[in-house]
Parts: sequence; C-alpha cells; structure tokens
Amino acid sequence: MALALPNPLPSSLLLLLLMMACSTSAQTYRNQSLGSSLTAQDDGSSWESPSGDFSFGFHRIGNGGYLLAIWFSKIPEKTIVWAANRNNLVPRGSKVQLTTDGQFVLNDPKGKEIWGAVHSGVAHAAMLDSGNLVLATQNSVYLWESFNHPTDTILPTNTIGLLGKLVSRYSKTNYSNGRFQFSLQSNGNFVLQTRDFPLDSANSDYWSTETVGSGFQVVFNQSGSIYVAAVNGSILNMMSSNAGSTQDFYQRAILEYDGCIYHYNGVFRHYVYPKRPNISSSRSWPLVWTPISNFIPPIICDILEDTGGGACGFNSYCKLGDDERPRCICPEGYAYIDPDDERKGCKANFIQQSCNESLPETDLFYLHPMLNTNWPGSDYEHFQGQTEDWCRNACLGDCFCAVAIFRNRECSKKRFPLSNGRMDFRFGRTALVKIRKDDSTFKPSYTDSKKKDRSALIPIGSVLLSSSVFFNVLLLAAFLAVFRFDYFKPKVIQRYPVMPGMNLRSFTYEELKNATDEFKEELGHGAFSTVYKGALQSDRGKPVAVKKLNNIVAQGDLEFKAEVSAIGGTNHKNLVQLLGFSNEGQHRLIVYEFMSRGSLANFLFGGSRPNWYQRIQIALGTARGLLYLHEECSTQIMHCDIKPQNILLDDSLTARISDFGLAKLLKIDQTRTMTGIRGTKGYVAPEWFRNMPVTVKVDVYSFGILLLEIICCRKSFEADVQNEDQIILADWVYDCYKERKLDLSLGNDEEAMSSMKRVERYVMIAIWCIQEDPSLRPTMKKVIQMMKGVVEVPVPPDPSSFY
Repeated sequence: MALALPNPLPSSLLLLLLMMACSTSAQTYRNQSLGSSLTAQDDGSSWESPSGDFSFGFHRIGNGGYLLAIWFSKIPEKTIVWAANRNNLVPRGSKVQLTTDGQFVLNDPKGKEIWGAVHSGVAHAAMLDSGNLVLATQNSVYLWESFNHPTDTILPTNTIGLLGKLVSRYSKTNYSNGRFQFSLQSNGNFVLQTRDFPLDSANSDYWSTETVGSGFQVVFNQSGSIYVAAVNGSILNMMSSNAGSTQDFYQRAILEYDGCIYHYNGVFRHYVYPKRPNISSSRSWPLVWTPISNFIPPIICDILEDTGGGACGFNSYCKLGDDERPRCICPEGYAYIDPDDERKGCKANFIQQSCNESLPETDLFYLHPMLNTNWPGSDYEHFQGQTEDWCRNACLGDCFCAVAIFRNRECSKKRFPLSNGRMDFRFGRTALVKIRKDDSTFKPSYTDSKKKDRSALIPIGSVLLSSSVFFNVLLLAAFLAVFRFDYFKPKVIQRYPVMPGMNLRSFTYEELKNATDEFKEELGHGAFSTVYKGALQSDRGKPVAVKKLNNIVAQGDLEFKAEVSAIGGTNHKNLVQLLGFSNEGQHRLIVYEFMSRGSLANFLFGGSRPNWYQRIQIALGTARGLLYLHEECSTQIMHCDIKPQNILLDDSLTARISDFGLAKLLKIDQTRTMTGIRGTKGYVAPEWFRNMPVTVKVDVYSFGILLLEIICCRKSFEADVQNEDQIILADWVYDCYKERKLDLSLGNDEEAMSSMKRVERYVMIAIWCIQEDPSLRPTMKKVIQMMKGVVEVPVPPDPSSFY
C-alpha cells in the first residue's frame, strides 16, 4: 500500500516563507538601551551591527568636524552610507543620546540641538546588519529607521517610495546637500534632476525611466538588483542586475556628486565589494552598474538648466577630461571664484568694457578664440550672413558683449553672466571671448579721479606759491614728479605688446635671455632649434619653454610672423600652448607653456614600462591633436615631424603636440623632395623622397610609426637587438601580425596581453597609417573612429616598408 504524501506547499507560499526567513536573519541586532550615548572624539567608539559589517557613530571629516553617520566597517575604505547632520558638521565633544524619555538627539558641546528623531514609546535603538539604524518599541516595532530617511545612498533591502529621493553630496569631502537628486515622483516617474542649489528644490530633469502612471517604488533587493516596480510588484525598469549575491558582496547604490564615467553621466551608480578578502585586494569599490538600453542619461556637460549657471556655474565651461569625467574650466582671462570649488564658476580677471561713449574702449580689448565652445542661453542678439571679422568687430564695439559665437556665417552676442558653458567637438562653433589687453587695466572712473586729483593740485599750489620761493621750488618739483610718474607708468606695462586678435606677447631678445638665465638649462635640441627652460618674472615666475630657432634667414621675417599668427590662433587640449615670440634682428624665439612631465620619448623609453591604459590615452590624445591641426583649425597645418620627442605630457599625462607648423619656418630655399628637414628618419613618409605632392598624410604616416612605438614600448629603430628581424619595428610587428603572434612584440607586458583584441585593432590601424601609397592611409578622423571602435578596421595590406 502506497503511503500518501501531503500536498506540497504552493511555490508562492514557499517563496514567501524563505523571504521571511532571510528577513528575520537580516534583522538581527544589538539593543542600545535608553540613556545610551556616543561622544564625538577620536576613540573609535561606535554602535556596531551584530556581524560588525556596519557601524554608527561619529566619523571625522578630514581635519574638520564630525559627521554622525553609518559606514561599512569591515573594509579598508570606511564608506559612509548615511548621515544625520550632513549639512552641519559638529565639533569635538558633541553628543548623540537616546534619552530616558525616548528622544534621539544630537547636541553640540554647549547643548544646542543639531538633529533629532523623537517618537513616543521608544524602548531601544539598534544598528542592524542590513545597515539600517532603527528606534524600536519594547516589542521591536520600528518607530523610526534611517532607511526611511536616506541621504545619497541606498543599500540592499532598502526601497524608495513615492516622493522619496536621494540628494548627492556636494563634493568628495563635503557631505552637505549637493547639486543632483533623484526622485520617485507622485506620478510614478523616476527622474534624475539638477537642484536649484542651494535651495532644497528641483531645477531641471535630465533623465527618467518614463514610468509615468505606473511606477510605485524603487527596489534594491537581496539579489543585488535595482529596479522600478509597479504596485503589483512587477518590474517596470531594470536599472542594475547580475551584481552578485549580498551573501558574497557588500553592495551600495549612490547618487554621485560628480559627473560621468565611461563618457556617460550615470550619476546613480551601483558598487560591490567582495566580503572574502582573498577574492580581491582592492581598497576601492569596483563599479557594477552602467546605464542600459535606451535609458542612458546625457553627458553631464550636455545638461542645460533653464535658470542657473549649468553644470559648472556662471562664466565657466564644462569639458570632458581624458578620464571621461567632466572638468569645469575658466576661459582665458577668467579665474575660479573659489579655487577649491570649481563648480562655483569663474570671474573676470579684468575690468569690463565701459559704456561711456565719450571714452570708447574698443581698442583696449581683444577677442580670444575658443573652438567648439558655446554658452547656450545667454544670447541677446543674433545676425545671419556675416563674416567672422564682422562678428569680431560687432562684439568689440558693443560694451554689453562678453562673448561672440560664430558658425556658418551666423553671429550671436552673449552678455554676462554666461551660463551652461561647454566645450565639445560636436559644436563646430568658435567662441570669441572678449578680454582686456594686458597694457590697459585702469578703470575709466579711476582715470577720471586721477585727473580730478591733479587738477585739484592747481588751486592748492596757487595758495602755496604766495608763501616763499623755496617752498615754490619744492612744490613745483613734487608736482612734476607726481605728474611724470602718473602719466608715464602705463608705458612700462607696454613692454609686452599683444598680437592683434590673440593673446600672444612679443618679447625682446634681452627679456628671454634673462628669463632663461642666458639660455642656461637646456631641455632638448634638434637639428634646427634648441629648447631652454625659463621663468617669466613678469608673470610671477611662470615656468616656460623657450625654443631658439637656428638657420632662419633674415628675409623670413614676414613668413615668421605669419606662421606664429597661424599657430597662435590654435586652441586645443592636445596642443602645447604658444605664449609668445621674439623676432628681433637675427633672433627668432618661440615661447611655450612648460610641460612638467617631459616628452613621450622619456615616458616610453626612460626605464620602467608605463601603464597600458595611459599609453592608449596618450595615443588617442595625439590623434585628436593631429585631427585638429588637419581639419578643425582655421588654417590647415601639417606638423611634418611627429615623433615621441615632440609629444609632451602635462601634469595629468595628457598628450600635447609641440612644434606644430614650425617646419615651415626653416630655410626658404629648401624644397619638398629629399630632406630630413621636415621630419626625422624613421618617421618620414616615403613621398618626401620621391618628389611627390606632400599632404597631411605625411603626418598620418608618422603617427602610425608612433602608435607602434606606444603599443610595443620600444623605438622604431633599434640596432642593438639579438634578432636582426626586429631592428625595424614596423617590419617586425607586421610579421608578428601576419603570423598571429602579436604577443611576441609586447615583451612581458601583461596589461597589454590581457587586452589582445584592442592590441590587434591598434596594430591594424598603425599598419594602415604606414601604407606606402598615401591614398591608402586613413584621415586622422577615420583613425580616431577606428581607435574608439566606432568604425570597423579592415584587414590591412602589406605596408611595403620603405626602409
């Protein structure tokens, strides 16, 4: 006889019981009885959860005050997930106490209440293993919990209901309310918004889940998924998933204070950290979530505010750095209002143009060009069918005009304050920023007052003249001294005249000789120039690089000025900025900004192998600089000498092309056939030697050789190698590519070998660049598209290396 088995539990009921079991285990806690307290001091005291995963107590912020907070306590980075007094740090000696009458309050050392959570019937407090701080009754009914009052972070098992929100912190070390918030609105739509800072209200929406009418709550479940759910629990929008179980990983989702990562402004990010130390030795949180499908927030620089200064504040502009995070930058002639807070915007370092028609100041200003830059929303006049020169003159003659924007024969004038500034190659606009010239810094009102002061001396002098001849002589001498000093002082400032239309100084040879300590410290040299380090005492000792050109014929004066003007008109983050020049007698000198990290040659070949990612970013930056010279600046410039020695690196290892266009400044009797003049052996395109027309494709060839050097971390020509097949880098790498043995060309570069698909793609790009036939080489625009993976890289033919 078969034994009858009971009916199995319905699957839904079994799932509910399992969830209740998990929930019960997750809510284990240690009670903090009435009268318990914590004091702000550096003794490490806190209320810990039973597992020790979370702590509640005072967390010191830098060298300043204390934050009453909850943080992860078992990992090296004591990450704060909640704070009671985020807008008001408290001093040492402040106290949080659960009073005998059930009040949970934070007081400063003088007893002033800073924050409080008061509920009748509270019997104890507890820090739970979920990261939730609760105030509970004797029967463990929660009367208050931190999960219901999140700051910028949510944790697994935490949900956000209708009208709930997170507000980002202000900065990395400032936990007060910042500039972004996300909110589940009453209509069920989950949105990311800029805030009407410093007010506690939304300004502009810039992303949403488009769940109007159906969204009910944002859920962060124990499986590590974050989604918008409907009332019936169904998933409307999956925001993050596959993060791993909360049993194996600590997890958090935070509304970040800054901008983007991987080019997009996610703002709301999901992080995990392994609970078992042997899994990873990382001290920071790896990122898990990036936006999916059609729900990709815009780049932070693209966010436009109807009111307010935009992502970077007034008179500033937003630009993506090489790490794909946004930077707030002041235009030429402007400085940060607060150097410690770039987002507060910028202020002019000069006196703005007077509207006094009796004292016109048109000649006291110039317009600094900034390519691909715009300040949308500040227009007050717009003109069509005009030239750039017309646009320049219109702005210079208008005292209200702060910036003119020119594109495709369209001219727009913008007034102060400038808002929503951004720089992006997609714009194709040129911003002409009005700046007062260096030799004209006096206010008209100040000048007028001086005149009044001097005229006042006349009646005073007439009275004194009646006293004695001796005093008359003294008075006359003093008056002439004051008059001479006051009127002739501006001429001293004019030692550094500025080229019209650009901020280039014309130095005397003697000034640059003194700046370089008589050309004492050499930074580098080539066949036709030597570079020296200098310091401009007139500019607070600003370090500069002074290039002294050799073999320049005297008749080349006009050509020299024309080329300096062309180069001075360039403006790109991947070009070394030209600051000024000297053109005196036989002396031709060029003054550049000083690059602290030296040349790419020293970086690549100077000892230890540089980081693979850094090398790739340098290659991409160099490509962008060449694209600008070839296609985006007003005058097309062929560099003619791309090599590691001419790629300089700034403090952040950004590639900066130097010497662009200066090949044209050399002897005028040189032709375009035969020559190492317009290039360096090993980087010179074959057409230089074949009397073929020379185009920008010569730079593409040189870039291809440079790209191979960056990939392999070795020079293009090395005679001292064991295998003679490896002497010429281009030939060797092509052989490795054909034989599918590219790893041989990488040495022991484990970082590069872990990314072999990218290595192969970049090698294929380099081979296309060094094709003997110039027509087969891609443009630099195509090179960048292939490097970024936007365009497929076809199989390249044999480059038939010339060498």
